[in-house]
Amino acid sequence: MQHISSREALSALNDRLVSETTSASVDELEKLGDELLGVAGVLIANPVLRRTLTESSTELDGRARMVHRLFDGKVSDQVVELLDDAVRRPWASGADLREAIQRLGRTALFLSAERQDRLDRVEDELFRFGRIVEGSPQLSVLLDDPAGDPQARVALVTRLLDGRADRLTVALLNSSAGEVNGRSFSHRIRDLVDQAAERRNELVADVTAAASLDSSQQQRLSAALQRLYGRPVAVHIEVDPALLGGMRIKVGEEVIDGSAAGRLAALGRSLG
Repeated sequence: MQHISSREALSALNDRLVSETTSASVDELEKLGDELLGVAGVLIANPVLRRTLTESSTELDGRARMVHRLFDGKVSDQVVELLDDAVRRPWASGADLREAIQRLGRTALFLSAERQDRLDRVEDELFRFGRIVEGSPQLSVLLDDPAGDPQARVALVTRLLDGRADRLTVALLNSSAGEVNGRSFSHRIRDLVDQAAERRNELVADVTAAASLDSSQQQRLSAALQRLYGRPVAVHIEVDPALLGGMRIKVGEEVIDGSAAGRLAALGRSLG
């Protein structure tokens, strides 16, 4: 979502959602999240609808009437009112409206996890499942193919994680697996991890180490990265003995390669 009007609209809607749910129970938040993700699914499947709901030529009251006609009685009044607010705002495209509704649904689920002290677990499970997908060619073929059957992806994720991961982790991954917007499943998992970190105003550091780190080492690494970037950093660690020693750290697009393998590769390039 690049256009400033879309970002401002999403920010205002997110603020409204957070403000209106300060006293909501975790069950109410989960229901709200599920309903918003369901609406996002409708928008994903209906490009003409999302275009109509964001076209400047469509009068605002007309957009709102369409929302009420489609969703009254099918989702909660709170969701309908959020949608009424959303379609009255300026969006650069129908895709931006769809993404905003999807992010609002995820925010509600993340809020539920946060209030149950489960957000750390959910974020870590999302990250680790993403790494499993990336590291398994067979699984990647099944889950990363944007032309694959969305419902088959959902069934596979449920089969792999049901009873092994937090139910909110499964719900978030199933929502992403069911998308049909052309992006890979791995990319969608990355979006989930980043949004979970945003709930705590954190950056995400993907750390690949030659050997496992104990809790004290992890805390020192997190503190060092926080000093470097000036804000809290969520550290996710994977072990890869092929690095020979040290670690490789990726924060956003920046890579800090302190591994022995990385230094050897750099030396080889300099000699070449």
